[in-house]
Amino acid sequence: MKKVLAPASSGLDYGCGPGPALGRMFTEEGHSVSLFDPIYDNERSVLERRYDFVTCTEAAEHFHRPHEEFSRLNRLLRPGGHLGIMTRFQTDDDRFGNWHYRRDPTHVVFYREDTMRWIARRWGWSVDLKPPSVAIFRKRRTRVEGSA
Repeated sequence: MKKVLAPASSGLDYGCGPGPALGRMFTEEGHSVSLFDPIYDNERSVLERRYDFVTCTEAAEHFHRPHEEFSRLNRLLRPGGHLGIMTRFQTDDDRFGNWHYRRDPTHVVFYREDTMRWIARRWGWSVDLKPPSVAIFRKRRTRVEGSA
């Protein structure tokens, strides 16, 4: 995602966890990055702003209410902004029962590549998929009539 960002962009590391390594990496690249995590960095004021980019690394599988979370992510993005999601895509129904990602009790929702495409359509974003675990969304610069 760093390749598509303008210099000195503002971002949010959403679901940063206890050690926000990704936020530090973007800061080292000259971007300003705010942090949010409901457990480790619950400063809600950062959710009142809008950003050029939002990263969500190994957090989307913890969304108990994915529609609400993606609606929030949409509100956090400025027009033309990027959203980077990293979560392991579910690909094999036959092996799902023993899949290590499913066995983590904190993982409550799983995504396929098709799910990521549906999310992009739902919010009027474009998406660039990078299997097995990355989706880079881009919010349109202008709101499309009838979209969220």
